[in-house]
Amino acid sequence: MDFRAAVRDHTLGTAAVLSTAAVALVFAAALRVVPAEALPRAPSVIIDAIPHVNAAVSAVAFVLIIVGVRAIRDGNIDRHRKLMGSAFGLFVVFLVGYLYRVALIGPTEFPGSGLIETVYFAILGIHITLAVLSVPLLFYTLLLAWSHPVSEIPATNHRKVGKVAAPLWAISFALGVVVYLMVYVVG
Repeated sequence: MDFRAAVRDHTLGTAAVLSTAAVALVFAAALRVVPAEALPRAPSVIIDAIPHVNAAVSAVAFVLIIVGVRAIRDGNIDRHRKLMGSAFGLFVVFLVGYLYRVALIGPTEFPGSGLIETVYFAILGIHITLAVLSVPLLFYTLLLAWSHPVSEIPATNHRKVGKVAAPLWAISFALGVVVYLMVYVVG
């Protein structure tokens, strides 16, 4: 059996394994499971640029998701696939940069206090919750799309799950940009 067929036959399990691994990597980085000294250290200018690059990546990914949803509503399957695949690629770029920076220096602290800090933590909490909820939905829908011919996708849960995954994913990216603005502009 080839790999694609195996994924097609075990899409839910594959999505569960990938989701667990992704979330475990995030928590491992945040909890600094791997000592920072064990990681190669990029120049400070690169490490300092990661949040800014990630904010731009998030903004572009948000737009790609919205345009990708419109493409499928218009019946443009090829464009939808390209846009959603590109958004997922940007998600991977974001995650690699985020995990690397957090593993090296830990999470960024919010510089404000009082009401603005309360608002920040509320937005951050929603952003994190949506991001964690999005991961298994994304893996599932993307694996369905990847492992099935286009003609078979309507018979899968791709559309039903995608209708939940896309808005959660888009909102998570948008709130990530808000978190960035609160830390680096407002705070």
